Amino acid sequence: MSGQLLEKCDVGILGLPGDRGWALREEETNEITNAKRIPLLMQWTARYRGEWESGTIPHVDITFHDGTTTGSDETDVNETLSRALGKTVSFWPVQPPTHKAHYRRSPIASRLTHFKVVRDRLPLMLRLPGIDARLRETFSREPDEPLPDLSLLPPEILEFTSPPGTYFDAFPIHLLTTASLRAMASFNATAAWDVRRFRPNFLIETAAGIEGLVEAGWCGRHLRIGELELKCEVATVRCGMTTQAQAGLPKDSSILRSIVKNARENLGVYATVTRPGRVAHSDSVKLL
Repeated sequence: MSGQLLEKCDVGILGLPGDRGWALREEETNEITNAKRIPLLMQWTARYRGEWESGTIPHVDITFHDGTTTGSDETDVNETLSRALGKTVSFWPVQPPTHKAHYRRSPIASRLTHFKVVRDRLPLMLRLPGIDARLRETFSREPDEPLPDLSLLPPEILEFTSPPGTYFDAFPIHLLTTASLRAMASFNATAAWDVRRFRPNFLIETAAGIEGLVEAGWCGRHLRIGELELKCEVATVRCGMTTQAQAGLPKDSSILRSIVKNARENLGVYATVTRPGRVAHSDSVKLL
């Protein structure tokens, strides 16, 4: 759902406390789902009722796009969410990493995704029909656009919808710079390059004179933000979530078309935490 702005936060090994603490499971597919498949979620908000503490996940209040609300502890919350979305879903707090079945992709999705990663090493005649169509739908790619290289992502997401024990797409931290937003605006000046479209944990304001898609060159480097130290892992592959409508932002497919064409399909960088610490708004950022 839509994000929440924080002024300060203690960041741990698994990222910001409470980040993606709950998720929807789509009962028809038996998979954890998100706004890639249900864009209306981007127009909803959820807020914790209490502080996140280790070993506990506070309940949340959800506000729908029409202003109505429900709570995660309501006895009919699953029915309420299903009616609002027009499909059968259930609402789940993050589960232990040992609960593999909760995170596992449907068998056909797992096989097709894995095949796509390794297929370039296989004879052409062994390619399965429908693989490209499935992945193009997942990443909202046009027929003439390239598909992302999934081999750079953690191998467990081929079998699971997220690394077990989390609801992250791939890594616990996502970084984006103002330089990259300015660069994308220069390629497509008619679009609204609002940071909310890209949902980073940290928006880094770059110093004067720093231009271009700078974080694309940070992979493998370490970064210090306040007390926190991160390792930048891989560039963030973008999908159709960047194009969906949010409060004050219209749906705009040109956002993703520009990223695919002008930024090699990526915008921002994923990171892991190497030294936990407190971060606050306006902390300095240093590339190590």
